[in-house]
Amino acid sequence: MVTSPLECDHLKKSKIIRVSKKRQITIPLEYFEDLDLGAEVECSLENGSIVIRPLLRHVSDEFSVDILKELVAKGFSGDELIRQFKIEQANFRGAVRRMTEDVDQIAEGSIPSATFEDIFGSEN
Repeated sequence: MVTSPLECDHLKKSKIIRVSKKRQITIPLEYFEDLDLGAEVECSLENGSIVIRPLLRHVSDEFSVDILKELVAKGFSGDELIRQFKIEQANFRGAVRRMTEDVDQIAEGSIPSATFEDIFGSEN
């Protein structure tokens, strides 16, 4: 059987790791550093496998200043500003996650895509 370089790379990086009684795993340091993982990761089930990916924070981080400006304009400050910011940031991440899931389902053909007219109506 001939394997592609990508498959060979995958085989070289494959490791067996232990699952604790609490269902916890330790990500090998090499993987952690190669992927520049932080305190949180995205975990999903794909084709019968658990896939762990770096959490893409840059999307929500781009809007952090906008969220803060809006909250300050609403009169939030101090601890209340911080509390409300965390709520708004979590809501934003959830919305991005749902949009990403929808895009994946559209790409798989599981759900139909929407046209411009479906979303905004016709110009006439």
